[in-house]
Amino acid sequence: MTKNGKRVAWVTGGGSGIGEAGAEALAADGWIVVVSGRRKDALDTVVAKITKAGGAAEAVALDVAVAADAQKAADQIVAKHGRIDLLVNNAGINVPKRNWKDMELDGWDRLVQVNLNGVLYCMRAVLPTMRKQQDGSIINVSSWAGRHVSKMPGPAYTTTKHAVLALTHSFNMDECVNGLRACCLMPGEVATPILKLRPVVPSEEEQAKMLQSEDLGRTIAFIASMPPRVCINELLISPTHNRGFIQTPNNRD
Repeated sequence: MTKNGKRVAWVTGGGSGIGEAGAEALAADGWIVVVSGRRKDALDTVVAKITKAGGAAEAVALDVAVAADAQKAADQIVAKHGRIDLLVNNAGINVPKRNWKDMELDGWDRLVQVNLNGVLYCMRAVLPTMRKQQDGSIINVSSWAGRHVSKMPGPAYTTTKHAVLALTHSFNMDECVNGLRACCLMPGEVATPILKLRPVVPSEEEQAKMLQSEDLGRTIAFIASMPPRVCINELLISPTHNRGFIQTPNNRD
């Protein structure tokens, strides 16, 4: 903890959706939260919201797909607060052209760079500090697609999210001896802005039945609240009304 007894959390993709909700839930639990993302205006809005509610938050703009920027952000947090107790790797994307019939290599490359390499870059950036502390937790936000292969998310998204699961388990195998632990959080459909990139955007009625951002925020805070002796290796969570189990025209594509 910092001198004032605060724990420090770094949340990527913190400008909206799951990242924003996770940052709010952590701040409500007393964490100092640093939110990162490419859109500084969105980050500032989140920081203002948390601060207004009595929490402690700040913003560091970056693109996780750039390794040097990820390292710079981690160094900036450590320089100011002296430590990083939690990394929430939430930044992720998908593209409209996602199936084999229309997939573009530029889209594939961008997904791999953000969804997989960006996760690794941030994990690597915090690792020296966490090893020095002999304490630290990482939450890698993957997807239901990281456990169950289906057509809807597309091959690039599904592949990167499976890889994040493997990366998480590999981290625990090596770093448990240093007191470090990581959780792969795999949510089913969540009503967040990324849904707008789908070839068929779910209706408001369909989105109302999905997991909501605040559900994942509470889940992130729960994982982060576990004592250092506890490692939740993976957590698979879905809506009760799971469209992956129900054949409809909108979830076959």
